[in-house]
Formats: sequence, structure tokens, C-alpha cells
Amino acid sequence: MFERDFIGLIGPNGSGKTTFVNVVTGVYRPDEGEIYFENKRIDRLPRHKICRIGIARTFQIPQPLEDLSVWENVQIGDIFCGVNDIRTVEEALKISGLYDKRFYEASKLTLIEKRLLELARALAVKPRLLFLDEVVAGLREDEIKRLGDLLVKLNNEGVTVIWIEHNVSALLKYVKRLVVMNMGYIIADGDPQEVINKPQVIDAYLGKMMVRS
Repeated sequence: MFERDFIGLIGPNGSGKTTFVNVVTGVYRPDEGEIYFENKRIDRLPRHKICRIGIARTFQIPQPLEDLSVWENVQIGDIFCGVNDIRTVEEALKISGLYDKRFYEASKLTLIEKRLLELARALAVKPRLLFLDEVVAGLREDEIKRLGDLLVKLNNEGVTVIWIEHNVSALLKYVKRLVVMNMGYIIADGDPQEVINKPQVIDAYLGKMMVRS
């Protein structure tokens, strides 16, 4: 991984994509090996400290605190990571496009807005590495474009993005690099258009998707 990468991560269910994110972000501890971020070992750090050094994520299923406001949801994440800065909450809400709805209850948001709230919570800690887990699942084409364009903007401003997604056609419109996992291993990595045409990728993932459809 290189600074300012915009990586798409795909693979069949159970291939290890989310587990990889969980290990890097401190949800799980690795059984062996070491993880480094910007030359600092992080695999023994608690989650809030990993967050504090600039690694953030969204989750596949948005789980806002629905009785709280949009602002409070973002602020809680900000406090958890030890930032506790009103300016970062405000900035995250403006970047995500939710500032005008900052006093809405989270339960009143649409699906795209809940996805943006997940993103705003991640942005409030000013990440340098951002993981996204199926962030466009269930969205319309215009909503996918809204999110995709926002991610491109963040990447251009210096955030390294790793985006897990089953919607490969959406992913390919935005990412600079594509990584494919299968059974816990990387089986392809490189230019997106070249990677999706590799026989091992078609056999392990894309071919199965076409059979199901």
C-alpha cells in the first residue's frame, strides 16, 4: 500500500476482506505477525489508539445511535478517538453534506444519509487511512455517484482509501488499484481492468457472481 492509494478490495464471501480490516483497526488481534502503519507497530494497540493515529473505518450496516442527533453521533466517535474537537465534527459534517441536518435525529435519515453519517464519523478523526465496507450497497446510481465522487475528493486531498465492495462495476469507476482476495490470500493486485480479466479472478469470484445472477 502506498500513500494516497485508492484501492478496491474484492473477493467471495469468507475470503477474509472484513477480517483484514478488523485486524488492522484493532477489532481482532492477529495470531501471528506484525502490523505497521507509518513505521509504527500497531497490532498491540487498543482500538481508540489506532483510530487516534489516523486509521478509520465505516461498517457494512450503518448502526447510528438513532435517538441522538446527527451531530451527537459524530461527536461521540470524535470523543472515543480522543480528538474531542468541535471543529473536526463540524468539518466532517460539511464534507459529508450532512451539516444542514446536524440537528436531525439519526433515525430520520435516509439510507444514503446514514451511509454519509458513517463516513462523517470516520472523517471526524481526520484519517490518513480510511477503510470502507460495502458503502454503496442498496443505493441508487445517483447516490453511488455522490458517494464515489466524495471519496475521489478525499483521496485527492491525501486520504488513502481501501474500499471493500461487491458492486464491482461501481468500484471500477473510481479506484486506481484493485486487490482480489480468496481464502485469506491475495490472488491478484494491480490495474483494475487488468485484474478483473485475470483467469484466477474470474474463476474465484467474477465467474461465481455471473452464475448467481
